[in-house]
Amino acid sequence: MDLSVVIPVYHEEENVDLLCEALHEALSPLSLSFEVLLVDDGSKDQTWPKLKENAVKYPFLHLIRFRRNFGQTAAMAAGIEHAQGKIIVTMDADLQNDPKDIPLLLKAIEDEDIDVVSGWRKDRKDPFLSRKLPSMMANGLISKITGVHLHDYGCTLKAYRREVIQHVRLYGEMHRFIPALAHWVGGNVIEVPVNHHPRRFGQSKYGIGRTLRVVLDLITVKFLLRYSTGPMQILGKVGLQLGFLGMLLLGMIFGLNVAANLLDAEFWGFDLVKRPVWPIMGFMLVGFGVQFVGLGLMSELLIRTYHESQNKRTYTIREERMPGECVPESVPSDPDAKG
Repeated sequence: MDLSVVIPVYHEEENVDLLCEALHEALSPLSLSFEVLLVDDGSKDQTWPKLKENAVKYPFLHLIRFRRNFGQTAAMAAGIEHAQGKIIVTMDADLQNDPKDIPLLLKAIEDEDIDVVSGWRKDRKDPFLSRKLPSMMANGLISKITGVHLHDYGCTLKAYRREVIQHVRLYGEMHRFIPALAHWVGGNVIEVPVNHHPRRFGQSKYGIGRTLRVVLDLITVKFLLRYSTGPMQILGKVGLQLGFLGMLLLGMIFGLNVAANLLDAEFWGFDLVKRPVWPIMGFMLVGFGVQFVGLGLMSELLIRTYHESQNKRTYTIREERMPGECVPESVPSDPDAKG
């Protein structure tokens, strides 16, 4: 298979028909063998029945249905894992990404011998204050922390070479960090401007809660990119710095108390006998902070070891339809029929 297009779908019953038609129009003229993997992330509406109806009309559709909502990253991971194409393209199902831009990504990845081509919604059709401004700030922060400078990490429309993305494990909200993770395993990344359309149907699935999860995952990505093979480099550094500050503070308190005894004076702020509560509280807060941060980072390593060493998945599939398997229920299937 030359090309696999992976699309997470969640509560998009009004967009499914238009999406499948747009994919057919964009991909059919290509002289490539291709498949489209539509991963239903536990939709409660008519998304899955509509997907099955379209699979009858478009045999290139490969449908996957989750038992419940596992999140966009899990849906992306499922699609990538089941994809057979040499090049894997990801995009959203809400028709804000334009399937007609897929050939543009393919041309860039082939002509320039690139591993990852990331879409850039240069003329983004979203409100400035609520969506575009926070996105600009987030993209700057992500670029600074990961070292992979992109204008638009949030654009789902991206193309990957299979040999690069198959080594990237996805958890949490990390699908937006795939370019940085791919760069970590040796891939080269470029960015190309793509079209962006206003949402016609349905509602956005993004909110402030998701933003907070992205920030936490960004901290994890930074840790994985730099310290995953040597966590003591960060934990030990913090421990040494805190230990130095603690010894400095204790030395200062001891010196002031000695000076107070020699000069027969009182230094109430640093007298451990008369005012012990503030130094003790400070040491306790610092200690708790170090313990919780260290526990969180070590837990990230442990959960990845658990999933990867036993090949554990972060999702369960309820139903799967391979390309060409969907036929009208009222018409008996013909084993000699093509398509």
